[in-house]
Amino acid sequence: MPIKEQPTPTPSRLIGNIFLALAALFLITNFILPFVLGPQIPGVPYSLFIHQVQAGEVERVQVGQNQIQFQLKTVDDQAGPVFSTTPIFDLGLPKLLEQKGVEFAATPPPKNAWFTSLLGWVIPPLIFVAIWQFFIRRGGGPQGVLSIGPFFSISGSEFVELFVGVGSSRVRDLFEQAKKQAPCIVFIDELDAIGKSRSSGGFYGGNDEREQTLNQLLAEMDGFSAEDATVIVLAATNRPEVLDPALLRPGRFDRQVLVDRPDLSGREAILKIHARKVKLGEDVKLAAIATRTPGFAGADLANLVNEAALLAARNQRSDVAQEDFAEAIERVVAGLEKKSRVLNDKEKKIVAYHEVGHALVGSLMTGSGRVEKISIVPRGMAALGYTLQLPTEDRFLMDEAELRGQIATLLGGRSAEEIVFNSITTGAANDLQRATDLAERMVTTYGMSKILGPLAYQQGQQPMFLGDGMPNPRRMMSEETAQAIDREVKEIVETAHQQALDTLKLNRDLLEAIATQLLETEVIEGEKLHSLLSQVQAVNNLTVSNRPNLNLSGVS
Repeated sequence: MPIKEQPTPTPSRLIGNIFLALAALFLITNFILPFVLGPQIPGVPYSLFIHQVQAGEVERVQVGQNQIQFQLKTVDDQAGPVFSTTPIFDLGLPKLLEQKGVEFAATPPPKNAWFTSLLGWVIPPLIFVAIWQFFIRRGGGPQGVLSIGPFFSISGSEFVELFVGVGSSRVRDLFEQAKKQAPCIVFIDELDAIGKSRSSGGFYGGNDEREQTLNQLLAEMDGFSAEDATVIVLAATNRPEVLDPALLRPGRFDRQVLVDRPDLSGREAILKIHARKVKLGEDVKLAAIATRTPGFAGADLANLVNEAALLAARNQRSDVAQEDFAEAIERVVAGLEKKSRVLNDKEKKIVAYHEVGHALVGSLMTGSGRVEKISIVPRGMAALGYTLQLPTEDRFLMDEAELRGQIATLLGGRSAEEIVFNSITTGAANDLQRATDLAERMVTTYGMSKILGPLAYQQGQQPMFLGDGMPNPRRMMSEETAQAIDREVKEIVETAHQQALDTLKLNRDLLEAIATQLLETEVIEGEKLHSLLSQVQAVNNLTVSNRPNLNLSGVS
């Protein structure tokens, strides 16, 4: 449930608030309280005061600069009433009071007059400064480098037009305005729209509008003098590999800041920020949620918190529980449950054995994440079931044994189908694709082949529009080398396949028991699942990477 954020006040703002409170207290003490708490003396016209003096009715007078207070003579042993009047410049008043025998004196100066005078000089400037800072903060202007001047923001696609010359003209206009407002900042979003490499294999020629726009941008960015017109250019793109080298050289974009996916501590910190907007239950542990969300970016984590809050609201709860986050993780990773997608009994049985095969093989992989859930409830577009493995820590390196174990886990579902039904289905299409790709990377990229040696046979990761148009990412090689690579890839996959078959045959009874229970409940998770998987017997020592793994079964 959303709540308003309560920002922590900075020390400068706290000091300013204290000064403002003291100024308000001084104002109340000196100007308001005397009128509220002081004695209420009735006022009379000055002419009436003179008449009463001449009639001998006044006993004593106190003459002040702004007010005259006088007391009438005593009547019947009771003190006469006191009145006040506004003085008028009258030099004959002292003589008149002396002639009538009236006791008169001047108003004494107030006590602590020096302190009051000091406050009168100090407090007003402090009030002005406090009010000025208040409105400056309310304005919420840019901080840091963004406070140097105006901020121009534009998208790269706005420069691209069909007509030649329009884009370069817009670039010139933008920088002319920026130089007039210098110092200032120019921010270009989606820079790749105009900054693609000019050596693109003939996709557009030398007179192309996009290339002319890029040339104009390079000319405008060719250095800015600090004493002439300082213009800072910022740009953003999620495809830095396609940018022209001239854009990235020193003198143009000198700094490149990579915003990567957060690690474990970063995910926990991001979750704390987004979780401030919802009311969390006592059982929620953000550290555990961060552990279960490797590879999630900041937007993914924000979506996760929002999904959990929606689930809590739909269940008529006032706070978000840990189970809401668990379900939200599955929604983000695997998609929404499709309970309307009804499988017949045969298909449901095949999916059940397929997923249990993944879980049994995956549970034996040393260093892998724990198998947290097996489900045969369809999710997303094509997943008829899934096995969820969650890591216990972030991992950035994998050895050969871990990769082979991961391939064996991917082939566990197909292996279970072969053992139980003596046939195979299309449900393992995604598993086969991932296993083959991983095996090919082991041979061509990671150099994990004793026959081919520590050589890289795969080209660098480049988009097709920057390459030579060939769909095969492998380098130029002889036919014998290509055949050797294919044999190595096949050997790795077949070995992992045999490991999965041996493991499932050894644990055939457990495979039947878990699959039967899964067909009854559709979902097995938590301690119940861990207790069943703890009974799996290992054929040999298999290891797999401690990376997030979601095995989806579906028809391709």
